Amino acid sequence: MSVTHNAALSRYEIKTEHGLAIAVYRQQGDSLIFTHTEVPPPDEGKGYASRLVKEALDDTRHRGFKIVPACSFVVAYVRRHPEYRD
Repeated sequence: MSVTHNAALSRYEIKTEHGLAIAVYRQQGDSLIFTHTEVPPPDEGKGYASRLVKEALDDTRHRGFKIVPACSFVVAYVRRHPEYRD
């Protein structure tokens, strides 16, 4: 499972058995606002979304941006992982 940053589409992606899982963001100043996370239905519950969001948030920080969770999955992920609370 390899997460890639697709800057042209403002999202992070991971290939699953049934398609792409995505974490979509929009940039606002020095922040990336994560607005949507989606996993192909047959791949839900297999850990793809958690892996995707973890790597997306790590890359966001590495690139010097703040994290703003607006998607319900990312909000829940940040609540479970307080190290991402900016």
